[in-house]
Amino acid sequence: MKAVFLDRDGVLNKPVIRDGKPYPPASAAEFEIYPDAFASVQKLRKMMFQICVVTNQPDVARGATTAAEVDAMHELLRNALSIEHFYVCCHDDADQCECRKPKPGLLTRAAADLRICLSGSYLVGDRWRDVECGHAAGCTTIFIDRGYTEPLRREPHFRALDLAEAVAIIVSRERHSA
Repeated sequence: MKAVFLDRDGVLNKPVIRDGKPYPPASAAEFEIYPDAFASVQKLRKMMFQICVVTNQPDVARGATTAAEVDAMHELLRNALSIEHFYVCCHDDADQCECRKPKPGLLTRAAADLRICLSGSYLVGDRWRDVECGHAAGCTTIFIDRGYTEPLRREPHFRALDLAEAVAIIVSRERHSA
């Protein structure tokens, strides 16, 4: 089975931008899903992809939000987009865990849980950590360029302006490989 791993903030919902850098919303009240998310996820579902959200949420470890608030935001996505699978790292870099992107732990756990072929799967993200994680897991990476000030550390396989364009890339690649 193939999957599309979607980062959350900056891919499915609008991040909070401070000094050119993205941050997650602190609460469900601030959570705003991008308009193209529903149609994009539906297209992927019609192609029989497993859809998994893979997200770092270090603000839980930092005390800036709670795990319950993160769960409330995921419930909004679950209800709006019918996404079932969420893999979340609530650690900070200092924790040195295996699940915090750029390490591939969230993807390898999802692959084991859902019997996903990582080499046939895609990771769509908007930050260097996403691109690195996708490469480390052996996925095709698609970088959504939101114009942040932080640089990439490695080139993605593809670039897109938004989730709809990322999905168009996936659709085109899958049609040509069939």
